Amino acid sequence: MTQQALFATGIVCLTVALIWWLNHQEIKWVQEILNWFPAILFAYVMPAVITHTTGADLSSVYLHSLSRNWIVPLAIVMVMSALSFPQLKIVGARPIVLFFSGSLFIAVLPPALVWSSHFISPATYDLFMEKEYWRGLVPITGSWIGGSTSQLVLKELVSCPESLFLSVIVLDNILINIWTIIMFQVIKRSDRLNQFFRINTAMPEVQGVESVSEKNSTTSVAVTVITVAMAIGIINFSTDNFLWRVISLSLLGLAFGNFIPRWNHSFVLKAGALLMIIIMAILGLRLDFSGLSLPFAFVVLCVVWLIGHYMFMMLGATLLNVHMAWVPIASMANLGGISTAPAVTSAYNKNWMPHAILLAILSMVTGTMWGIFTMYLFNHFP
Repeated sequence: MTQQALFATGIVCLTVALIWWLNHQEIKWVQEILNWFPAILFAYVMPAVITHTTGADLSSVYLHSLSRNWIVPLAIVMVMSALSFPQLKIVGARPIVLFFSGSLFIAVLPPALVWSSHFISPATYDLFMEKEYWRGLVPITGSWIGGSTSQLVLKELVSCPESLFLSVIVLDNILINIWTIIMFQVIKRSDRLNQFFRINTAMPEVQGVESVSEKNSTTSVAVTVITVAMAIGIINFSTDNFLWRVISLSLLGLAFGNFIPRWNHSFVLKAGALLMIIIMAILGLRLDFSGLSLPFAFVVLCVVWLIGHYMFMMLGATLLNVHMAWVPIASMANLGGISTAPAVTSAYNKNWMPHAILLAILSMVTGTMWGIFTMYLFNHFP
């Protein structure tokens, strides 16, 4: 193991230990800090602070590949197997409508903003249309809805220049990092937002389905761990496609949690929460705010785009009378994806992490389609 890999592993271990310590503190001032800055958010920011202070570049260490290929799949199976079919029904039609409305707005708003700039700032319109900076917006649509796979596919489809694409990736990471931090705060204030907007739909409480004796059963834990390990091994060696891995393991997780009699739902939920902390700590190793080189108008449009997406979803939640917690959950499922959506959700209710994963999967499946729609709109300007 290289020196960088050892350093990265040490940072992650130190971060996880700190989060564990924070989560077990009953000191009043510590709890007040955690109410504003959740412990899992420390897992995201602390590695970035260390790498920024030391000047270390840990964006390419093996931990990132390990996380994507093994830790994330493990977390998916654990979290999804904590969900029973009766709980799955709780998601309901309205939160899904809210989620897809957020996706639609992400796809439609950039062409609309560029078109509007023709009347407000002709120079901005020329920047995007004549100098073809619009080609950088299409991969962002794919990234925000479908993740890196959709982003790369759409980069090729729209013929985005390499120099523009590299800057787009940096801006994309900065905005999503900031957005994740903001959503951690917003979701904790969902109940207050409900009162302000007079939304009377409660967020149903999800309860585990295991018996009391099952919670402490060594046999049930052993059955759970062995089954999960075998499932991940088989799926990982069967396909290299990350999307199909996610979908397959999510379906297997649902099946395990509902059809294996000795499945320990309490254990997998706790294990899933711990794995989310580890994933966030590894993601934090890549948190970097340097290297941005794009026209100011491009950056402003993306910021307006992001804020507009959230405001539109707030309006949608109000009209649909949907609990405001669904707004950050659906937004992070769109923008954050399979890793950060359940992490943000856990700041409100850990039992709702499986629902965030379900929405994130929908996002991954539909991302490329939405990006193609954005490209179609740009190509058919009047």
